[in-house]
Amino acid sequence: MPTTEELRTQAALAAAEGWPGVRDGETLRTVALPGMTLAVRRRAAACDGLEPALFVHGLGGSSRNWSALMELLSGDVECEAVDLPGFGASPPPDNGDYSVYGHARAVIRCLEASGRGAVHLFGNSLGGAAVTRVAALRPDLVRTVTLISPALPELPPQRTALPTGLLGVPGMPRLMRRMTRDLPAAHRARQVLRLCYGDPARITLEEFAAAEAELERRQALPYFWDSLSRTARGIVNAYTLTGQHSLWRQAQRVLAPTLLVYGVRDRLVSFRMAKRASRAFPSSRLVVMPEAGHVAMMEYPAEVARAFREFLAASAAAEGG
Repeated sequence: MPTTEELRTQAALAAAEGWPGVRDGETLRTVALPGMTLAVRRRAAACDGLEPALFVHGLGGSSRNWSALMELLSGDVECEAVDLPGFGASPPPDNGDYSVYGHARAVIRCLEASGRGAVHLFGNSLGGAAVTRVAALRPDLVRTVTLISPALPELPPQRTALPTGLLGVPGMPRLMRRMTRDLPAAHRARQVLRLCYGDPARITLEEFAAAEAELERRQALPYFWDSLSRTARGIVNAYTLTGQHSLWRQAQRVLAPTLLVYGVRDRLVSFRMAKRASRAFPSSRLVVMPEAGHVAMMEYPAEVARAFREFLAASAAAEGG
């Protein structure tokens, strides 16, 4: 008879195989780890011998958020993107820990299990906060860090970000479920994308169709609202931490070269935090994109890819010279 862990892995694999938004040249597999099963998206590398990279998505997102950027970088780094516990094709963690620390732990376990060595680590929004913790706690696992609109503490937050924070308030998910249950997935997907893009006109038909399909599928999952609300609560809690546990304090401990990408039209993380971030990370390079919103890697993937290549070349030159 299969063990509980084997059944969980089989169920996750079945979900991963049917998950929407897997592009040509990509594969999606599941990895069974202590206390969790993670889905990992891989983009076929354009050549052998590339250094590894791992991409970590934001709140409510998935590894699919990195597909456009991974395709462009497939000749520069060996690309994999993880679905955090409870998101994408990854089932919830066994211990129900959706804190920023919990998600950082998932990234660390994914890196340790991969056997790929130190990676170029990318993070967006929540993923940026988790990546910051990983880079501070486990520098042996990280070559460079690229943060796109990282969810580092911003007090007070932008007004347009308040509804996201309210998801973490007890009772709010039940209210949101009632308020949105009659809204078509297409309508909700459009709302989310418009919030995340600086220029909604840049949302492609392919991106909208994939977002609609993913949201429709996720809404049918029994843990959809739980994973969303508890992760939102985890972000809010991370904003209140002080001392050595503060995300800003941990940013100061990141030794790896760091690329910071902020969008001026970001409605969730203010680009005004860019200067503070560039001061906090000891070895950082800042790129501000005037037209981009919260997900620059989806909205302007070519520009983000170019910024990373320039950053990579500058980091290599500094290391060699």
